[in-house]
Amino acid sequence: FGRIAGHELPRAAAIAIAGPVKGEVIKFTNNPWIIRPALIGEKLGVDAYTLINDFGAVGHAVAQADEEHFLHLTGPDEPLPGEGTISIIGPGTGLGVAHVWRSGGDYHVQATEGGHIDFAPLDTIEDAILARLRQRYRRVSVERVVSGPGLVDIYEALAGIEGRSIQPQDDKALWQLGASGEDSLAAAAVDRFCLSLGSIAGDIALAQGGSGVVIAGGLGLRIKDILLRSGFAERFCAKGRFEGLMATLPVKLITHPQPGLFGAAAAFAKEHP
Repeated sequence: FGRIAGHELPRAAAIAIAGPVKGEVIKFTNNPWIIRPALIGEKLGVDAYTLINDFGAVGHAVAQADEEHFLHLTGPDEPLPGEGTISIIGPGTGLGVAHVWRSGGDYHVQATEGGHIDFAPLDTIEDAILARLRQRYRRVSVERVVSGPGLVDIYEALAGIEGRSIQPQDDKALWQLGASGEDSLAAAAVDRFCLSLGSIAGDIALAQGGSGVVIAGGLGLRIKDILLRSGFAERFCAKGRFEGLMATLPVKLITHPQPGLFGAAAAFAKEHP
C-alpha cells in the first residue's frame, strides 16, 4: 500500500467492519472477506490498531461530535443528555443499532445486532407488507423493512393493496421517485418507511432505556427533509402508556459528513490514549 500511495503509511490504524469483531477469524456480514486480528500488525505494518464494528464507530461519532453536527427531529429541542443512554438507529443497506452510555464525563459504546429483531406491524398496511415478506423469508426482521432495499417491498405491497400494476424498480430509483414526488406511490412508500422507522426507533429506545435517540446512516441523512414532515415523530411516541415518556426524549439526526471515519478515529484515540 505504501508503494501505491507513494509515501510511508501511518504506523497505526482504525478498522471498522460490518459484523461482530470478536474471535480468531472475523467474517464480514455482506461479503466473503475475512480478517485474522492476530495478523493485522504484520500484514498492514502497524504498531497499534483498533478493530471495531462499523456501527460501533458511529456510536463513537455520536459521543464525540459537536452539537452543530446534530439536527433536531422531535422531542425537546435541547442537546443530547450528558448522562444515561443514547440509542442510535441507522438505516442504510441494513439497519444498524447501537447505544452510548454516558456517565461522569466518560462514555462507553455498545454495538448490537438490534436490526435483526422481529418486525411488528401496527396497522393493516404493515400487515400486508409483512405478509409479502413472509413469502420470501421464514423470519422477517425490522431490517427487511427499515433499510434502503426495504423500500421495494413497501412499494410493491402498496401497489398490491391498491390493485395497481407497476413496473419493477430498484430501491435507488424508488428513493429518487419518492423523494421528488414524481411517483405518488413511491412517495407513499417513502412516507410509510418513515412511519416504520419512527416505530422501530421508539421500540429501541424503550428496550435500551434511552434518554435520547440519534438517527444515523447515510439514508437518514438523505431523507432528513422528508423525516421532518412525515409521521416519524407521531409513531416514535405512539407507545401506549409510555407515550408521555417518549415525548420527553430528544431525537436527533447526526449530520456529520463522515461519522464512520470520525468515529473509528475516536475509538482508536480512546483505546490508545
